[in-house]
Amino acid sequence: MNMIFLMDLQMMLLDMIYFILRSSVRTVLRPRTKPIDGELVLITGAGGGLGRLFAQEFAKHGAEVVLWDVDGGANEQTAKLVREMGVKVHTYTVDVTSREEVYRCAELVRRDAGRDVTMLVNNAGVVAGKRMLDCPDELMERTMKVNCHALFWTVKAFLPQMKAQNHGHIVTIASVLGLFSTACDYCASKFAAVGFHESLAHELLAEEVEGVKTTLVCPYIVNTGMFEGCKIRYMLLPPLEPQYCVEQAMNAILIDQPLVCIPRLTYLPVISRAYVLCHLGRQRHEGVTQVHLHSLRSAFSFRLLPWEANVVTYRFMGSDRCMYPFIDAMSSQASRQRPVQAA
Repeated sequence: MNMIFLMDLQMMLLDMIYFILRSSVRTVLRPRTKPIDGELVLITGAGGGLGRLFAQEFAKHGAEVVLWDVDGGANEQTAKLVREMGVKVHTYTVDVTSREEVYRCAELVRRDAGRDVTMLVNNAGVVAGKRMLDCPDELMERTMKVNCHALFWTVKAFLPQMKAQNHGHIVTIASVLGLFSTACDYCASKFAAVGFHESLAHELLAEEVEGVKTTLVCPYIVNTGMFEGCKIRYMLLPPLEPQYCVEQAMNAILIDQPLVCIPRLTYLPVISRAYVLCHLGRQRHEGVTQVHLHSLRSAFSFRLLPWEANVVTYRFMGSDRCMYPFIDAMSSQASRQRPVQAA
């Protein structure tokens, strides 16, 4: 057993070196993009912001698009823009927080389009814009349902057909704010979205479903008005232009890139939060080498950087408080809209 373990360890290290080298080469020599003309692409949150731009970008590549949004009017405006590009469009008013509605509309899509969705872009997102203790429970639940729970419902609705055909692509629009910052509802929901996507990707790899690809998109703050006033110190990272963000995401999708952080500087939080495998405890039981559950947990207890190092880095950049101006602006807006009661 010890020899098998050492051989597996050696193969793992060689594979790691190979993939690091391959990734380095790909930063210089861009891989060939895959054609997506004729694909049936479903985009949630398609009524505005990034969703509308994603719809237009997929249309440019000849894909047939399905637009889901809770705002039917905004969704139709997106559809009008896409139809002007000569692409077939299907629109549905869907509340993705309702799993029953998601499953029902998924069947409608199959009936209306006459085939299965082959690319799913989970883009819908909301934010409450309040500090944790000031945020009503209902708003927290809404954020978690839209930004996290909906991912489960949409994937469960469309992944079985992708696996059956061994063909498909699932895209999760998360955020680097899922790795740091100070808006508990949004950041926690995006952290959950990252965890969901990574778990899904590993599950597909474990099942050797090679034809279904996944791409996790983690952009910095995008200048869509959703986070008006949010910024970090010295404008080290100004808000991204929506078109640039979507173009970078599309570049990753078209080469089946598993993860893209936009801009590249935002890979640093991912690296700084990484864990280093430091110990695996083993025991002999009935002649078989086993790993202690307690030791397995301790194997992931050593961060690449100590927690305090992350804290001072965030504090220097201002990312620990970058959401506060946005939260204060949302509070002021709510106060102005509150009706004045007569004495």
